[in-house]
Amino acid sequence: MPIRRTSRPMNHPAAADSMASPTLPQPDHGSSRATLTLGALGVVFGDIGTSPLYALQATLDPRYSLTTTITDLYGIISLIFWAFVFVVTVKYVFIVMRCDNRGEGGSLALYALINRELGAAAPKRWLLPAALFATALFFADAMLTPAISVISAVEGLGVVSSAFHPWIVWIALAILLGLFAIQRHGTEKVGRLFGPVMLVYFSTIAAMGIYHIAQNPAVLGALNPLYMWGYFAAHPLFSFLSIGAIVYAVTGTEALYADMGHFGRRPITMAWLVICMPALMLNYMGQAAMLLDHPEFVSNPFFNMVPPYLTIPLLVIATLATIIASQAVITGAFSITQQAIQLGFLPRMRILHTSSQARGQIYIPAVNWALAAMVAGLVMGFRASSAMLPAYGLAVVATMLITTLMQYVVVFRIWRGPRWRAVIGFVTFVTIDTALLASGCAKLLEGAWFPIAVGLIIFLLMTTWSTGRRLMREGLLEDSLPLAVFIKSTAATIHRVRGTAVFLSASPEVLPAALLHNLKHNQVLHERVVLLTVAVEEVPQVDPAARGTVHTEGHGFYRVILHYGFMEDVDIPRDLAASAAEAGLTLEPLQTSYFLSRQKLIASCAVPGMALWRERLFAWMLKVSENAMDFFKLPTNRVVELGSQLRI
Repeated sequence: MPIRRTSRPMNHPAAADSMASPTLPQPDHGSSRATLTLGALGVVFGDIGTSPLYALQATLDPRYSLTTTITDLYGIISLIFWAFVFVVTVKYVFIVMRCDNRGEGGSLALYALINRELGAAAPKRWLLPAALFATALFFADAMLTPAISVISAVEGLGVVSSAFHPWIVWIALAILLGLFAIQRHGTEKVGRLFGPVMLVYFSTIAAMGIYHIAQNPAVLGALNPLYMWGYFAAHPLFSFLSIGAIVYAVTGTEALYADMGHFGRRPITMAWLVICMPALMLNYMGQAAMLLDHPEFVSNPFFNMVPPYLTIPLLVIATLATIIASQAVITGAFSITQQAIQLGFLPRMRILHTSSQARGQIYIPAVNWALAAMVAGLVMGFRASSAMLPAYGLAVVATMLITTLMQYVVVFRIWRGPRWRAVIGFVTFVTIDTALLASGCAKLLEGAWFPIAVGLIIFLLMTTWSTGRRLMREGLLEDSLPLAVFIKSTAATIHRVRGTAVFLSASPEVLPAALLHNLKHNQVLHERVVLLTVAVEEVPQVDPAARGTVHTEGHGFYRVILHYGFMEDVDIPRDLAASAAEAGLTLEPLQTSYFLSRQKLIASCAVPGMALWRERLFAWMLKVSENAMDFFKLPTNRVVELGSQLRI
């Protein structure tokens, strides 16, 4: 079972091990800036790029009593523009993306960064729960994004002919289920097309916007923030409620931070400032200009921006863009799951690599089909993008608020810049996020409860697993024997047999339960005994040259610690053999046996711990988790599992 490395005092017995594991600096992307920018365009901006399909339409919902007047349309466009400026550009591009963990972003990476830099001084009470809840909300967003993106594109068929209306849901379902079905084959080849396709998409929506702006150039004045204030003055209540719909224009912003490890900060910044933001604003202003002259198109302004003979080509381009947006969030769910597993917040799952060259190309069947089932349920349940939209924004805003709180731990406690500037930024962004969250909460009964409910369930699973593992380790340590004491008192008197035995241990200082059980039942020890601990560091990657540390304990005992980053795969036979060879210890594959402990958890009220129902939940999660032999890539014919019962 992997352990998560935490800060240790320098006099701790394992402090030397921790200090001996230098980490890689931020990766140097070998590709050209233009290539990385094009790649970021395809992977990072699919979600926010497809927002014109539904964002303005949702804001003009009849329930808000808004009309296609200059006051309302210019006010909405002004709100979207300044949301792009403050939320996306200033907050995420210029501040949040600088809070990287050796080049990696995302809630868990940010948590690991703060925990590593501050150690015991980190705000423990709320930091970890906030990071886990943000991660849980990401999974809720991963369910909603494919459903709403694809169905909003397919709804363009309704503009072509009303005869398509009964088939829209089934066509969207077919596209989505096909997308999930091909995940096991990987996306390396088709992924090369993502960037060019999205470049065509952004060029198309920009051209659509320019055409309609040319018909009514005065719409460019909507960028003036005075229109935003006039909008609020004209509709104090409804304008506030419509802010929750403005969020739809910035959905996918978190992807800028979460995916920065793939492309780097500068290519993502370049793609946003040069291509995405201008194209999006041109399209939004073009929609407003069109609606001023044709208010009858308010039910679907995006597809009505082109003449009927161009609707089908636009539909094809938009559908491809929504598929790419869905693919990006599905791939992100796989990466986030891998991080959570490595950091000890989710049980082991089967992880398959779909590329022999790209390390990040992975496929997790359990996550893939769970998402597929939920997405299909959402499409069948809501049946229209307009009905699904209220469920969409709240998870996004809640994640943004959590990111703001976590980022300012970095700003105040780690960067330590001018305090007045940090306070101004903190107050500004918390105010914006809180206003957006309050507006979104008004839709709680309309569907916004769904992502919150999903987030709370996943949060419960993650905290139950993390707490259960801690209680299980504590229970095992209570009955364990210090390694030094065992070697001094017992090791020299026990019968030894040929070969090498590798015992996986959660702690490098004590004997693992499997060794004690083997000794109890077989009454022998191998001539070489390796006590192996897998330590997951709070960095994305660990320098392969310092992967393992080997310590000779005497009497044929060796203590080995293999260090991994939370974005890396664990391969024990490969890395153990390499580390042992460097230390002069040869491990013959046919003479090396791996001993694993398999605990059967017994939930009990007699032992202090979690509530009984949570202990039973943890026991079930432990039972269905991926076998340690497969997860650690151990040879199937060289593994011995020894079981025991444990009360927590």
